[in-house]
Amino acid sequence: MSSVCILTDSTAQFPQPVFPGKAFVRILPLNLKINDRVYTDSKNVKLSSFPAGNKAGQLPRLELPDQSVLQDLFVQLAREFNYVIAILASEKLCPLYQIAMQAMESLDYRINLQIINSQNVSIGLGYLVQIAADLISQGASSLDAERLIRGLIPHQYALICTPGLSYLHASGYLDHAQATVGEMLNILPIFTLEEGRLKPVEKVRGFRQAIDYFQEFLDEFEKFHYISLVQGYPSMNPESRLLRQFVQETFPNTQFSEHTLSSPVATFFGPRLLSLFVSEKI
Repeated sequence: MSSVCILTDSTAQFPQPVFPGKAFVRILPLNLKINDRVYTDSKNVKLSSFPAGNKAGQLPRLELPDQSVLQDLFVQLAREFNYVIAILASEKLCPLYQIAMQAMESLDYRINLQIINSQNVSIGLGYLVQIAADLISQGASSLDAERLIRGLIPHQYALICTPGLSYLHASGYLDHAQATVGEMLNILPIFTLEEGRLKPVEKVRGFRQAIDYFQEFLDEFEKFHYISLVQGYPSMNPESRLLRQFVQETFPNTQFSEHTLSSPVATFFGPRLLSLFVSEKI
């Protein structure tokens, strides 16, 4: 029996596609529902199939597993591993963490399971999983990995710029009037994730201005573990090129990566998005 398993959900995206300890990682797939059709593998869903706003009809949404499904998964993993660490998407964005906690508390017997609210999503979530897996591959204990992850969470930051205000309305962050007027005026709000909750910090008129704001944000820090840019559909190559050049010149020793937005994360913010994920080095 192997020692430790790292469980996460399919909203996670990894800064590196291959990393040490990936064999210890298990991913819980979240079904995607679009126009009454359920996709069990979100990798087969293209962002181009997402409506830009609610005018096109019902918005895509995640179909979350119920408690019994998670209980079966936990028991299965407990038979294969001595200890399971579940690092899940922010409970303020996705209720999966709450369902997982209820499933664990309702088990008939105790298993060695720790569930962590990452307070993040996408690359921010994937980075924590990647770090935990790397530690486990080096022989670290589950307690050491858990402590490090909980210590890193407050130093993970995200900036999210999206015109998909209908998606934010569906997620409960905007009322209907705000979403409708904002989309009519082509307003691009920028949000940060504060303790896992979206907090508006700025409004811009275009993604080029969003890149300017991203650069100003990065200038407030001295060192990073990584900097990642995530963009939706269609791609924004001129904007990404500007940020890439800025990071290479200003933080030449920092890992920088670029990624396409995943379909599960697009259900929160819409398909047309530009976002920045970073981890502060302390």
